[in-house]
Amino acid sequence: MALQPAAGARDRHPREVERNRRLVELLAGVFRLWGYQEVDPPTIERIDTLEAGGAIAASEMVRLASDDPLALRPELTASIARAASTRLAGRPRPLRLWASGNTFRSVIADGGDQRISEQVQCGVELLGEPSAAADTELLHLLLAAAATLGLQPHHQPRLLVGHHGILSALLASIPVELAGAVRQALTSFDPLALDQLALLGGQRSQLQQLMRLRGEPTAVLYQLEQWLGPIEPLNELAQTLASVAPMAASLGVALQLDPTFQPHFALYDGLVIKLVCQAADAPRDIASGGRYDKLVGRFCSDAGQAAGVGFAFAIDAIRDLLGSAEGQAEPRWLVSCRTSAGLPKALQRLQQLHVAEEAAELGPKSCASQAEADTIARERGCRGAIWLPD
Repeated sequence: MALQPAAGARDRHPREVERNRRLVELLAGVFRLWGYQEVDPPTIERIDTLEAGGAIAASEMVRLASDDPLALRPELTASIARAASTRLAGRPRPLRLWASGNTFRSVIADGGDQRISEQVQCGVELLGEPSAAADTELLHLLLAAAATLGLQPHHQPRLLVGHHGILSALLASIPVELAGAVRQALTSFDPLALDQLALLGGQRSQLQQLMRLRGEPTAVLYQLEQWLGPIEPLNELAQTLASVAPMAASLGVALQLDPTFQPHFALYDGLVIKLVCQAADAPRDIASGGRYDKLVGRFCSDAGQAAGVGFAFAIDAIRDLLGSAEGQAEPRWLVSCRTSAGLPKALQRLQQLHVAEEAAELGPKSCASQAEADTIARERGCRGAIWLPD
């Protein structure tokens, strides 16, 4: 009998579960304040829904053995977009929804073995609003939610911002047969791959500059306007970033505009974002998202409602970033009695504590003394022992 979980799956111990729940509750409190309502998308979906029109590779999905082509969800957005366009189609737009739950991805390890990556996500989706105002709301909400997490200056939070439409405009002059390879080289920051492409000298030089272009939004926007002129996506992005900059500064979050930044999943066709923090060993992504109008359009018959933007926090990554609470005793009492005859009295005392909203548990065995009860309480991580002589 196997004694270990499947490769990549997790056994979360009670404190990890509790800390995950508290993080979700913190975020949910902010989402509710902003008018977002909770939904619960299914863990199992049809593969054609999860693939999101080719945005997510089937090889990254954990398939199920069934008559229908089914898999475990690798993220939450596609399922919510489907539900919004079907069961929630009659509700007025925009729809503001939030959800939390486990996601599952299939990952091929270096040795060629399959691993299952299981993560807890919590995020929002704003559906049916195509304007840049929705992008602006999303960034403000992301920062408001992040502000509740207890991030510290040494975490160096940085919000990366990109835009699929602006990158497409920058590549408009590239020959069609090279556009895909150029985009891949830029988004993966691969200068060697770029050098190997048959590009004109002027194109190659500008693309090399573009690959290195990232940083403070004002300077990056200026350079982009020199190349593209005052196009609408650039103007809208500038207004969005100007709106969110004061809040980001007040929270100690650095803004970085990176025109070649693209998330792992190719869901997005407009704004793309990622919140990165510095962990003890390396930078860690704790939230990501963007605009996915084309994805909504796959499920929605009304072109006027084919718009969506959202983000999700990576709960396990945030918990690990903020550090373990292993050294802190849980705020509960241990109630113990001297002999088994004292059990009714111990249960009565336990009930009194619970009525007073004090967490308490029953001792695992009778204790001969207060000292013995105190020792057991420390071993179990309790705040103290209440010992009841018969």
